Amino acid sequence: MGACLSTTKISGSNSTTPSNADHRRTATATGKHNEGGSNVKSHTPTEIHRNQKQKQKTQQQNNHKNKRKEKSTSRKGVIPCGKTTDFGYLKDFDSNYSTGKLLGHGQFGYTYVAIDKSNGDRVAVKKIDKNKMILPIAVEDVKREVKILQALSGHENVVQFYNAYEDSSYVYIVMELCEGGELLDRILGKKDSRYSEKDAAIVVRQMLKVAAECHLHGLVHRDMKPENFLFKSKKDDAHLKATDFGLSDFIRPGRKFTDIVGSAYYVAPEVLKRKSGPESDVWSIGVITYILLCGRRPFWDKTEDGIFKEVLKNKPDFKRKPWPNISASAKDLIKKLLVKDPRARFTAAQALSHPWVREDGNASEIPLDISVLSNMRKFVKYSRLKQFALRALASTLDEEEISDLRDQFHAIDIDKNGAISLEEMREALAKDLPWKMKESRVSEILEAIDGNTDGLVNFTEFVAATLHVHQLEEHNSEKWQHLSKAAFEKFDVDKDGYITPEELRMHTGLKGSVDPLLEEADIDKDGKISLLEFRRLLRTASISPRPRSNHHHNNNNNSIQIPSSHGVGARLDVDSLTSTQG
Repeated sequence: MGACLSTTKISGSNSTTPSNADHRRTATATGKHNEGGSNVKSHTPTEIHRNQKQKQKTQQQNNHKNKRKEKSTSRKGVIPCGKTTDFGYLKDFDSNYSTGKLLGHGQFGYTYVAIDKSNGDRVAVKKIDKNKMILPIAVEDVKREVKILQALSGHENVVQFYNAYEDSSYVYIVMELCEGGELLDRILGKKDSRYSEKDAAIVVRQMLKVAAECHLHGLVHRDMKPENFLFKSKKDDAHLKATDFGLSDFIRPGRKFTDIVGSAYYVAPEVLKRKSGPESDVWSIGVITYILLCGRRPFWDKTEDGIFKEVLKNKPDFKRKPWPNISASAKDLIKKLLVKDPRARFTAAQALSHPWVREDGNASEIPLDISVLSNMRKFVKYSRLKQFALRALASTLDEEEISDLRDQFHAIDIDKNGAISLEEMREALAKDLPWKMKESRVSEILEAIDGNTDGLVNFTEFVAATLHVHQLEEHNSEKWQHLSKAAFEKFDVDKDGYITPEELRMHTGLKGSVDPLLEEADIDKDGKISLLEFRRLLRTASISPRPRSNHHHNNNNNSIQIPSSHGVGARLDVDSLTSTQG
């Protein structure tokens, strides 16, 4: 199998202009022509293949319709934006490559096997028709896809980008040829359509590495599913490669996507609520992990509407076979990947630190976690009281709660002396690519985290600045009650259930009035801080400012267009599904 073009199953936007998703239908390299996640209507492999063939037939019919529309547009004298655009790519494709076998096709073009004339290597070439880039946004989609492939170039689990070319009629994207087939095909080829835990962990680890790398670049894949992962070769130990970045997009920290894109079975709850970010990729990997281990989808219904209701309201089933025979560690990971609140969901880098995923207990290749770097930036903006409270909480945590943060600390502590210096902090923050960090800000962040003012950040100080409070509360509410009370009692010396101004002054070592600190947490204005008020302070310490939209939106358009299994569009009122979800 090689590379080809595929489409996505669901897309919708609040935008008053055509949605990016409507034009983002061309993929990079996928194993074969396939219609995406929601085309699967039954549990059996035979029926899955039958439905895929039906989807391919429907797509061919749609392609004929699109060609008629394009001819009609051409007769009206409209010049496609693609024809008038110089992409700035190389102009000598035919001098460097000869095209061969057709691998697949999509809305905007075709993918072929090609031969590099300089060395005889086989590559995949995506040939995109400029005549079909009618609107400016279609041109921007192609440019963005090339930019994404360039940004991720060199990662062992991403299809490699070699170069981009153009002539008067086409854009050519030259990529690594993957001939091992789709992950979906390997799942279906397994006994009972499921993997052993050991083999599944290898696959999941590779997907998480891709997600973590994307997120470090400020990139969200937005359509992670088995069809979008290829194996380099047919060997059992072949590398898994992420493909199809046609829906992927860059996002600034603190912003959210408001359009709805992806594949129905793998879409995260926050995508349906129109406020999604990098966390949605982790949800999709959680769904894939569930499928790998049991051969079934965690959220299933006969209709897209029903699937979305399942995603929003229900939890995965871990009682049916084979789950009683699957390890507690595997189930623990899946539950942490499929937390409905994205703030409490594991990040990709956190999941790579999970015992079930770690390769032979080795964490040496765990990448920096974008959320850890982001939390360090947030910490400097917190009030003094919030910082003191988080340090107290950090000192109560055991190794189980902070194992992922220890991996992150070791990744930043280059000289392994047990402390992070200014230079090590600067180097770590420089890897947080979405931000443009000034030198003065690095010093400011280190100074805020450095509680004992020795010019270095020790592990406890690091944990205080980077821990995920919502995860602690969501994953084990009983333990959260215990830990937060223990942190509270570090202030409440006389154990009367309240933190008084004098106790606050004793704990912080501050001189003068502590009234400004007290007032922040003292909601009922009784002059002291109760345990409930203290817990509220800890929770709000990890809440970001109100997110800004990453897309212009119009509140009058609350439904999305979803291609049905018969090729007829069905309207779904998303707000009716999410109105009770908070």
